[in-house]
Amino acid sequence: MDAHNSRRSRSRFVGELGVAAALAATSQPALAETFNGAQPPQTIKRNPLDAYPRPPFPEQSQPWPGLANRMQPRPDHGEASYRGSNRLAGRRALITGGDSGMGRAAAIAFAREGADVAFGYLPAEESDAREVVQLIRAAGRRALPLPGDIRTEAFCRGLVERTVSGLGGIDILVNNAARQQSRDSILQLSSEDFDATFKTNVYAMFWLSKAAIPHMQPGSAIVNTASVQAYAPSENLLDYAQTKAAIVAFTKSLAKQLAKQGIRVNAVAPGPIWTPLQVSGGQPTSKLPTFGEETPYGRPGQPAELASIYVELASAESSYSTGQVYGASGGSGNP
Repeated sequence: MDAHNSRRSRSRFVGELGVAAALAATSQPALAETFNGAQPPQTIKRNPLDAYPRPPFPEQSQPWPGLANRMQPRPDHGEASYRGSNRLAGRRALITGGDSGMGRAAAIAFAREGADVAFGYLPAEESDAREVVQLIRAAGRRALPLPGDIRTEAFCRGLVERTVSGLGGIDILVNNAARQQSRDSILQLSSEDFDATFKTNVYAMFWLSKAAIPHMQPGSAIVNTASVQAYAPSENLLDYAQTKAAIVAFTKSLAKQLAKQGIRVNAVAPGPIWTPLQVSGGQPTSKLPTFGEETPYGRPGQPAELASIYVELASAESSYSTGQVYGASGGSGNP
Protein backbone atom coordinates (compact mmCIF):
# COMPACT_ATOMS: atom_id res chain seq x y z
CA MET A 1 0.00 0.00 0.00
CA ASP A 2 1.45 3.42 -0.94
CA ALA A 3 1.68 6.30 1.53
CA HIS A 4 -1.34 8.12 0.08
CA ASN A 5 -3.62 5.09 0.33
CA SER A 6 -2.29 4.34 3.80
CA ARG A 7 -3.16 7.86 4.99
CA ARG A 8 -6.57 7.64 3.37
CA SER A 9 -7.32 4.30 5.04
CA ARG A 10 -6.28 5.65 8.43
CA SER A 11 -8.44 8.73 7.86
CA ARG A 12 -11.49 6.62 7.03
CA PHE A 13 -11.00 4.41 10.06
CA VAL A 14 -10.59 7.37 12.40
CA GLY A 15 -13.67 9.03 10.89
CA GLU A 16 -15.72 5.88 11.43
CA LEU A 17 -14.61 5.70 15.05
CA GLY A 18 -15.51 9.33 15.66
CA VAL A 19 -19.02 9.12 14.21
CA ALA A 20 -19.84 5.84 15.91
CA ALA A 21 -18.57 7.00 19.26
CA ALA A 22 -20.52 10.26 19.05
CA LEU A 23 -23.79 8.50 18.29
CA ALA A 24 -23.17 5.81 20.86
CA ALA A 25 -22.57 8.39 23.55
CA THR A 26 -26.17 9.59 23.23
CA SER A 27 -27.79 6.18 22.94
CA GLN A 28 -25.73 3.27 24.24
CA PRO A 29 -23.14 4.43 26.80
CA ALA A 30 -22.09 0.88 27.65
CA LEU A 31 -21.41 0.08 24.01
CA ALA A 32 -19.53 3.32 23.49
CA GLU A 33 -17.28 2.51 26.44
CA THR A 34 -16.59 -0.96 25.05
CA PHE A 35 -16.02 0.34 21.53
CA ASN A 36 -13.35 2.78 22.68
CA GLY A 37 -11.64 0.22 24.92
CA ALA A 38 -8.64 -1.95 24.18
CA GLN A 39 -10.64 -5.03 23.20
CA PRO A 40 -12.87 -5.09 20.08
CA PRO A 41 -16.56 -5.70 20.94
CA GLN A 42 -16.77 -8.86 18.83
CA THR A 43 -14.29 -10.67 21.08
CA ILE A 44 -16.33 -10.07 24.23
CA LYS A 45 -18.81 -12.72 25.34
CA ARG A 46 -22.13 -11.11 26.17
CA ASN A 47 -25.09 -12.73 27.86
CA PRO A 48 -28.00 -12.25 25.39
CA LEU A 49 -30.41 -11.98 28.29
CA ASP A 50 -29.00 -8.67 29.46
CA ALA A 51 -26.96 -7.50 26.48
CA TYR A 52 -29.56 -4.83 25.67
CA PRO A 53 -32.34 -2.91 27.46
CA ARG A 54 -35.15 -4.93 29.00
CA PRO A 55 -38.70 -3.92 29.91
CA PRO A 56 -40.17 -1.94 31.48
CA PHE A 57 -39.70 0.90 28.97
CA PRO A 58 -40.95 4.49 29.37
CA GLU A 59 -44.42 5.21 28.07
CA GLN A 60 -44.09 6.98 24.74
CA SER A 61 -45.72 7.59 21.39
CA GLN A 62 -44.85 9.37 18.18
CA PRO A 63 -46.78 10.35 15.07
CA TRP A 64 -46.26 7.90 12.22
CA PRO A 65 -43.66 7.07 10.84
CA GLY A 66 -41.63 7.87 13.98
CA LEU A 67 -37.95 8.63 14.55
CA ALA A 68 -35.29 6.48 16.16
CA ASN A 69 -33.57 9.53 17.60
CA ARG A 70 -36.62 10.30 19.76
CA MET A 71 -37.10 6.82 21.22
CA GLN A 72 -36.34 5.94 24.84
CA PRO A 73 -34.20 3.94 25.04
CA ARG A 74 -32.70 4.78 21.69
CA PRO A 75 -32.37 1.70 19.44
CA ASP A 76 -28.94 0.26 18.74
CA HIS A 77 -28.27 -0.20 15.01
CA GLY A 78 -24.64 -1.20 15.42
CA GLU A 79 -23.33 2.37 15.27
CA ALA A 80 -20.68 1.62 17.87
CA SER A 81 -20.36 -2.14 17.68
CA TYR A 82 -20.40 -3.40 14.09
CA ARG A 83 -16.97 -4.13 12.63
CA GLY A 84 -16.66 -5.11 8.97
CA SER A 85 -14.34 -7.60 7.30
CA ASN A 86 -14.60 -6.63 3.61
CA ARG A 87 -17.33 -9.17 2.83
CA LEU A 88 -19.20 -6.84 0.46
CA ALA A 89 -16.28 -4.95 -1.07
CA GLY A 90 -17.27 -3.13 -4.24
CA ARG A 91 -20.95 -4.06 -4.01
CA ARG A 92 -23.77 -1.56 -4.56
CA ALA A 93 -26.88 -1.82 -2.42
CA LEU A 94 -30.34 -0.28 -2.33
CA ILE A 95 -32.17 -0.50 1.01
CA THR A 96 -35.71 0.72 1.63
CA GLY A 97 -36.42 2.07 5.08
CA GLY A 98 -32.70 2.66 5.59
CA ASP A 99 -33.12 5.52 8.05
CA SER A 100 -33.93 3.35 11.08
CA GLY A 101 -34.62 -0.18 12.27
CA MET A 102 -33.26 -3.17 10.39
CA GLY A 103 -32.73 -1.05 7.28
CA ARG A 104 -30.39 1.28 9.14
CA ALA A 105 -28.56 -1.64 10.75
CA ALA A 106 -28.08 -3.18 7.30
CA ALA A 107 -26.90 0.14 5.81
CA ILE A 108 -24.25 0.59 8.51
CA ALA A 109 -23.09 -3.01 8.24
CA PHE A 110 -23.01 -3.01 4.43
CA ALA A 111 -20.91 0.15 4.35
CA ARG A 112 -18.45 -1.23 6.88
CA GLU A 113 -18.24 -4.39 4.78
CA GLY A 114 -17.18 -2.30 1.78
CA ALA A 115 -20.46 -1.62 -0.08
CA ASP A 116 -21.79 1.68 -1.41
CA VAL A 117 -25.32 2.25 -0.14
CA ALA A 118 -28.42 3.96 -1.52
CA PHE A 119 -31.39 4.02 0.80
CA GLY A 120 -34.99 5.13 0.66
CA TYR A 121 -36.95 6.79 3.44
CA LEU A 122 -39.89 9.12 3.99
CA PRO A 123 -39.20 12.87 4.05
CA ALA A 124 -40.48 12.99 7.65
CA GLU A 125 -37.55 10.75 8.62
CA GLU A 126 -34.89 13.18 7.36
CA SER A 127 -33.17 13.68 10.73
CA ASP A 128 -32.59 9.93 11.10
CA ALA A 129 -31.48 9.69 7.46
CA ARG A 130 -28.83 12.38 7.93
CA GLU A 131 -27.22 10.29 10.65
CA VAL A 132 -27.12 7.26 8.35
CA VAL A 133 -25.47 9.27 5.58
CA GLN A 134 -22.81 10.41 8.05
CA LEU A 135 -22.16 6.83 9.20
CA ILE A 136 -21.88 5.44 5.67
CA ARG A 137 -19.47 8.15 4.60
CA ALA A 138 -17.42 7.73 7.77
CA ALA A 139 -16.88 4.13 6.63
CA GLY A 140 -15.37 5.49 3.42
CA ARG A 141 -18.29 4.47 1.18
CA ARG A 142 -20.71 6.38 -1.02
CA ALA A 143 -24.08 7.23 0.52
CA LEU A 144 -27.09 8.04 -1.67
CA PRO A 145 -30.15 9.17 0.35
CA LEU A 146 -33.39 8.93 -1.64
CA PRO A 147 -36.44 10.41 0.11
CA GLY A 148 -39.96 9.64 -1.04
CA ASP A 149 -42.96 7.32 -0.76
CA ILE A 150 -42.67 3.78 -2.16
CA ARG A 151 -46.44 3.37 -2.48
CA THR A 152 -46.32 4.26 -6.19
CA GLU A 153 -44.76 2.20 -8.97
CA ALA A 154 -43.18 5.24 -10.61
CA PHE A 155 -41.29 6.18 -7.46
CA CYS A 156 -40.06 2.60 -6.99
CA ARG A 157 -38.76 2.49 -10.56
CA GLY A 158 -37.10 5.84 -9.93
CA LEU A 159 -35.39 4.53 -6.78
CA VAL A 160 -33.73 1.78 -8.80
CA GLU A 161 -32.84 4.09 -11.68
CA ARG A 162 -31.27 6.66 -9.34
CA THR A 163 -29.33 3.93 -7.57
CA VAL A 164 -27.96 2.55 -10.83
CA SER A 165 -27.08 6.04 -12.01
CA GLY A 166 -25.60 7.21 -8.71
CA LEU A 167 -23.69 4.07 -7.76
CA GLY A 168 -22.99 2.64 -11.21
CA GLY A 169 -25.20 -0.43 -10.77
CA ILE A 170 -27.06 -2.51 -8.22
CA ASP A 171 -25.93 -5.82 -6.71
CA ILE A 172 -28.05 -5.99 -3.56
CA LEU A 173 -31.69 -5.04 -3.00
CA VAL A 174 -33.07 -5.04 0.54
CA ASN A 175 -36.87 -4.71 0.60
CA ASN A 176 -37.27 -3.61 4.19
CA ALA A 177 -39.57 -0.58 4.53
CA ALA A 178 -42.89 -1.42 6.17
CA ARG A 179 -46.11 0.03 7.49
CA GLN A 180 -47.63 -1.37 10.70
CA GLN A 181 -50.64 0.11 12.47
CA SER A 182 -52.41 -1.66 15.31
CA ARG A 183 -56.20 -2.13 15.03
CA ASP A 184 -58.12 -4.12 17.63
CA SER A 185 -60.89 -5.16 15.24
CA ILE A 186 -61.39 -5.70 11.53
CA LEU A 187 -64.26 -3.24 11.89
CA GLN A 188 -61.70 -0.52 12.71
CA LEU A 189 -59.52 -1.37 9.72
CA SER A 190 -60.42 0.93 6.84
CA SER A 191 -59.92 0.11 3.19
CA GLU A 192 -57.51 3.06 3.03
CA ASP A 193 -55.41 1.58 5.85
CA PHE A 194 -55.49 -1.88 4.30
CA ASP A 195 -54.43 -0.47 0.93
CA ALA A 196 -51.61 1.63 2.41
CA THR A 197 -50.18 -1.38 4.26
CA PHE A 198 -50.24 -3.61 1.19
CA LYS A 199 -48.85 -0.89 -1.06
CA THR A 200 -45.92 -0.29 1.31
CA ASN A 201 -45.14 -3.87 2.28
CA VAL A 202 -46.06 -5.95 -0.78
CA TYR A 203 -46.58 -3.83 -3.90
CA ALA A 204 -43.36 -1.89 -3.36
CA MET A 205 -41.39 -5.13 -2.97
CA PHE A 206 -42.85 -6.35 -6.27
CA TRP A 207 -42.19 -3.06 -8.09
CA LEU A 208 -38.64 -2.67 -6.76
CA SER A 209 -37.65 -6.26 -7.50
CA LYS A 210 -39.10 -6.05 -11.01
CA ALA A 211 -37.16 -2.84 -11.68
CA ALA A 212 -33.87 -4.06 -10.14
CA ILE A 213 -33.58 -7.57 -11.64
CA PRO A 214 -32.72 -6.44 -15.20
CA HIS A 215 -29.71 -4.57 -13.77
CA MET A 216 -28.48 -7.49 -11.65
CA GLN A 217 -25.67 -9.85 -12.59
CA PRO A 218 -25.09 -13.43 -11.38
CA GLY A 219 -24.05 -13.28 -7.75
CA SER A 220 -26.51 -10.51 -6.91
CA ALA A 221 -28.92 -10.86 -4.00
CA ILE A 222 -32.37 -9.75 -2.91
CA VAL A 223 -33.11 -9.77 0.82
CA ASN A 224 -36.68 -9.19 2.01
CA THR A 225 -37.82 -8.41 5.54
CA ALA A 226 -40.64 -10.72 6.63
CA SER A 227 -41.69 -11.19 10.26
CA VAL A 228 -42.68 -13.67 12.95
CA GLN A 229 -46.15 -12.29 12.16
CA ALA A 230 -46.16 -14.46 9.04
CA TYR A 231 -46.15 -17.54 11.28
CA ALA A 232 -47.74 -16.38 14.54
CA PRO A 233 -50.00 -13.42 13.64
CA SER A 234 -51.24 -11.10 16.35
CA GLU A 235 -54.93 -10.28 16.51
CA ASN A 236 -54.28 -6.53 16.32
CA LEU A 237 -52.08 -6.72 13.19
CA LEU A 238 -54.48 -8.32 10.74
CA ASP A 239 -53.34 -6.50 7.60
CA TYR A 240 -49.63 -6.35 8.54
CA ALA A 241 -49.47 -10.08 9.26
CA GLN A 242 -51.01 -10.87 5.88
CA THR A 243 -48.38 -8.81 4.10
CA LYS A 244 -45.57 -10.59 5.93
CA ALA A 245 -46.97 -13.99 4.96
CA ALA A 246 -47.10 -12.74 1.36
CA ILE A 247 -43.44 -11.73 1.59
CA VAL A 248 -42.48 -15.27 2.61
CA ALA A 249 -44.32 -16.74 -0.39
CA PHE A 250 -42.93 -14.07 -2.72
CA THR A 251 -39.39 -14.84 -1.54
CA LYS A 252 -39.67 -18.58 -2.08
CA SER A 253 -41.34 -18.27 -5.49
CA LEU A 254 -39.03 -15.57 -6.86
CA ALA A 255 -35.99 -17.52 -5.65
CA LYS A 256 -37.02 -20.42 -7.91
CA GLN A 257 -37.52 -18.06 -10.87
CA LEU A 258 -34.10 -16.44 -10.50
CA ALA A 259 -32.01 -19.46 -9.59
CA LYS A 260 -30.96 -20.04 -13.21
CA GLN A 261 -29.78 -16.43 -13.40
CA GLY A 262 -27.56 -16.85 -10.37
CA ILE A 263 -29.53 -14.28 -8.35
CA ARG A 264 -30.41 -15.32 -4.82
CA VAL A 265 -33.58 -14.30 -2.95
CA ASN A 266 -33.93 -14.77 0.81
CA ALA A 267 -35.79 -13.20 3.71
CA VAL A 268 -35.24 -12.29 7.35
CA ALA A 269 -38.13 -12.88 9.76
CA PRO A 270 -37.61 -10.80 12.93
CA GLY A 271 -39.57 -11.14 16.12
CA PRO A 272 -40.28 -8.10 18.32
CA ILE A 273 -37.58 -5.54 17.48
CA TRP A 274 -37.24 -2.10 19.11
CA THR A 275 -37.83 0.29 16.19
CA PRO A 276 -39.92 3.42 15.45
CA LEU A 277 -42.49 1.12 13.85
CA GLN A 278 -43.61 0.14 17.34
CA VAL A 279 -43.91 3.58 18.96
CA SER A 280 -45.70 5.26 16.03
CA GLY A 281 -48.88 3.18 16.05
CA GLY A 282 -47.50 -0.29 15.43
CA GLN A 283 -48.33 -1.33 18.98
CA PRO A 284 -50.95 -0.07 21.42
CA THR A 285 -49.32 2.53 23.66
CA SER A 286 -50.33 0.50 26.71
CA LYS A 287 -48.22 -2.45 25.53
CA LEU A 288 -44.98 -0.56 24.86
CA PRO A 289 -43.66 -0.61 28.46
CA THR A 290 -43.62 -4.44 28.32
CA PHE A 291 -42.75 -4.81 24.63
CA GLY A 292 -40.78 -8.02 23.99
CA GLU A 293 -41.31 -9.31 27.52
CA GLU A 294 -43.09 -12.43 26.23
CA THR A 295 -40.01 -13.79 24.42
CA PRO A 296 -37.78 -16.40 26.07
CA TYR A 297 -35.12 -13.68 26.40
CA GLY A 298 -37.63 -11.42 28.12
CA ARG A 299 -36.76 -8.41 25.95
CA PRO A 300 -37.15 -7.13 22.38
CA GLY A 301 -34.32 -7.48 19.92
CA GLN A 302 -32.25 -4.55 18.75
CA PRO A 303 -31.69 -3.85 15.02
CA ALA A 304 -27.94 -4.38 15.57
CA GLU A 305 -28.63 -8.02 16.43
CA LEU A 306 -29.93 -8.64 12.90
CA ALA A 307 -27.27 -6.78 10.92
CA SER A 308 -25.04 -9.81 10.46
CA ILE A 309 -27.95 -11.81 9.01
CA TYR A 310 -28.50 -9.24 6.25
CA VAL A 311 -24.77 -9.23 5.53
CA GLU A 312 -24.65 -13.03 5.40
CA LEU A 313 -27.57 -13.24 2.97
CA ALA A 314 -26.06 -10.53 0.75
CA SER A 315 -22.55 -12.00 0.71
CA ALA A 316 -21.01 -14.67 -1.51
CA GLU A 317 -20.56 -16.96 1.49
CA SER A 318 -24.29 -17.74 1.27
CA SER A 319 -24.08 -18.83 -2.36
CA TYR A 320 -26.09 -22.03 -1.73
CA SER A 321 -28.87 -20.29 0.18
CA THR A 322 -31.88 -19.11 -1.79
CA GLY A 323 -35.58 -19.19 -1.01
CA GLN A 324 -34.75 -19.35 2.70
CA VAL A 325 -36.28 -17.45 5.61
CA TYR A 326 -33.95 -16.72 8.51
CA GLY A 327 -35.60 -16.14 11.87
CA ALA A 328 -34.34 -13.84 14.62
CA SER A 329 -36.91 -13.66 17.38
CA GLY A 330 -35.28 -14.38 20.72
CA GLY A 331 -36.60 -17.94 20.66
CA SER A 332 -40.20 -17.18 19.66
CA GLY A 333 -41.05 -19.74 17.03
CA ASN A 334 -39.66 -18.38 13.79
CA PRO A 335 -38.41 -20.70 11.01
